[in-house]
Amino acid sequence: MNVSTKRRALLVLNPKARCGQEAIAPVVQRLEAGGLSVTVETFEALPEIARDIVRLRHIADLVIVCGGDGSVSSAAVAVMESGLPMGIIPMGTANDLARTLNIPTDLLRAADVIVRGGTRLIDVGTVNGHAFFNVASIGLSSKLAQGLDPALKKRFGRLGYALAALKVLTGAVPFEARITEKGTAIEAKTYQIAVGNGRHYGGGVIVEETAEIDDGHLDLYSLEMTNLWKLALMLRSFRSGTHGAWSEVRTARCVEFDIETNGPMPVNTDGEIVTSTPAHFKVHPKAISVFAPVTARVPVAP
Repeated sequence: MNVSTKRRALLVLNPKARCGQEAIAPVVQRLEAGGLSVTVETFEALPEIARDIVRLRHIADLVIVCGGDGSVSSAAVAVMESGLPMGIIPMGTANDLARTLNIPTDLLRAADVIVRGGTRLIDVGTVNGHAFFNVASIGLSSKLAQGLDPALKKRFGRLGYALAALKVLTGAVPFEARITEKGTAIEAKTYQIAVGNGRHYGGGVIVEETAEIDDGHLDLYSLEMTNLWKLALMLRSFRSGTHGAWSEVRTARCVEFDIETNGPMPVNTDGEIVTSTPAHFKVHPKAISVFAPVTARVPVAP
């Protein structure tokens, strides 16, 4: 194939991701064997991703992000603005967006998905202008993100998350929040408020049983319980997305939410602390084209 006819791929790589030390050369070789001309750009910090995409988008026909969910979300706004399709090489710990899109965690098979060229238009959520694909949360998950030792995360993966979560739970206290939806505000005393855009988060937990990443809305839940240890009884429900059946879990579905708290509280988006309350959440329907396996899906009722 003549070089001039090849699609040009800008591949941004996070060498610090959990699998980031794996040789990227075989992935690049697989992509180039499939007809792509690949330019590799490494980054040391998440804010560099968007800058790299903006700076180099004129030399690319598609963007490939190698990293975890935080890396992919950090690329989202720049990818949206560029109009380029995005490929994902999942190199993180949880890889929840890849799970949602059925992208293989095997790096070479993930490269094959990009080479085949099938795409899916997906929604992007934003909170105070910061993008997320899976979930944004206030409370327990934010404390977990703040307290998770990067070395522990890289060495032990999901076990590292579990150990950190246990520590967070033992010291958790509820907080007061005001949740506004369609102009109507409710007061809540809660341990966590989560707003989901996709389907999976937290290593495979489901945002809501009917949630899809292209359904055009956000799914909110709030943990309003008196005994936090009751979460142990709810775990199966969270894995299936049916946690809204519990009376202690408030749920809502909308295209925008506003959340206020008594004083600023950090907001965790896809594993990274990016902003704080007051927080405005919004969905951007079908905002990005992502390379993903083309499979038949049953439409979700509105």
